[in-house]
Amino acid sequence: MIPRRLQAPVMASLAALSLGFAVPARAQLTVFDPSNYAQSVLTAARELQQVNNQIRQIQNQAQSLLNEAKNLTSLPYSALSQLQASITRTQQLLSQAQGIAYSVSSVDHAFSTTYAPSTASMTDQQLVTNAAARWQQSVQALQDVLRVQATVVGNLDTNRAQTSALIGSSQGATGALQAAQAGNQLLGLQAQQLADLTAAVAAQGRAQALTAAQDAAAQSQGQEQLRRFLTPGPAYQPSTITLFH
Repeated sequence: MIPRRLQAPVMASLAALSLGFAVPARAQLTVFDPSNYAQSVLTAARELQQVNNQIRQIQNQAQSLLNEAKNLTSLPYSALSQLQASITRTQQLLSQAQGIAYSVSSVDHAFSTTYAPSTASMTDQQLVTNAAARWQQSVQALQDVLRVQATVVGNLDTNRAQTSALIGSSQGATGALQAAQAGNQLLGLQAQQLADLTAAVAAQGRAQALTAAQDAAAQSQGQEQLRRFLTPGPAYQPSTITLFH
């Protein structure tokens, strides 16, 4: 039983207490959960790592595309026109060969006429004419050799400049295509040099062959002329002449 003088303060206290407990019941309290927070941080870190991995993949793909673009870049320098010009000069010089040309039919015709063995049916004038023609063709062949050699030597300066340019382009190549193209042009330059060497050897061999053929024909002609000299002619037939009229 509460005394009358204390009823009013107690009732006020109970009312205040009831109000104090009623407010948290209606409000939403925030509670910190360490384990949930740690799980959230870990999940965010994993997602960030995935994003970074995707960024690196994109960067790698971009770099790969750049490398492929470099590999597909063509070489800005080309020595094709110079190589073709050098080979054309050598071919023209060989086609202008004097006397017997570089053809099987021309060789067969010459060795069946001018360089044919001397026979008894040939006249002295024919023997002399053939000998002069063989000498002239040997001299022309030697001239052709010197012309070819001069052309080959003249190509050396062009080849040197092309070699320097192609090696520089190969060393400064930005990709595989440029390096391959520079290597192919260097092989083309070597082929052109081999063509010059082949032309020089062919011209030299032609001159030597004509000189040897001239010697063989001259030997055959000498034998025929010796035979004619040693063959007795018709006997002396006396005839009557008148000295004084």
